Amino acid sequence: MSSTIGLGVPVPKMLPVTGTWTLPFTGYLLLLMNRVVYQRIKNKQWIGDKLDGEKDKTGDHRKPDPLYLEGRCHMNFVENVPFAFLLTAIAELNGANRTILNYAMAALFALRIGQVELGLRGKDTLAPGRIIGLLGTQGFLGGMAAYGTYLVKGYWGY
Repeated sequence: MSSTIGLGVPVPKMLPVTGTWTLPFTGYLLLLMNRVVYQRIKNKQWIGDKLDGEKDKTGDHRKPDPLYLEGRCHMNFVENVPFAFLLTAIAELNGANRTILNYAMAALFALRIGQVELGLRGKDTLAPGRIIGLLGTQGFLGGMAAYGTYLVKGYWGY
């Protein structure tokens, strides 16, 4: 598959796997962003990361501030996914197996959703999805970095 630029010069699609996964990850990012916006509008809290006067009215220290919780869900996603995309793109540009990359991105997508929906937003913010999502994402980042390094080992003479 290729497209043309300028005078009809064919240019191959260089990042089809990475490009494929932009839609689902962006869709989920938009959901996380809108949850923060919803809390801001609902509580008329236009700036800051916590609700004014939300000082634990119930006496339950495990119940998090709703704005802070949604903000952390959003920030955790933003802290990890861009770097994961960068590592995937580097591997793909260096000839990675596209099937492996697709499975890896699908796993990362499930892990990121699991960390939020089955972890941070779960009971006491400590549901099992949180640790599984965290460790799985770390495994993805380490594994994709190692795979990208393996793909260019010839450059270093190995």
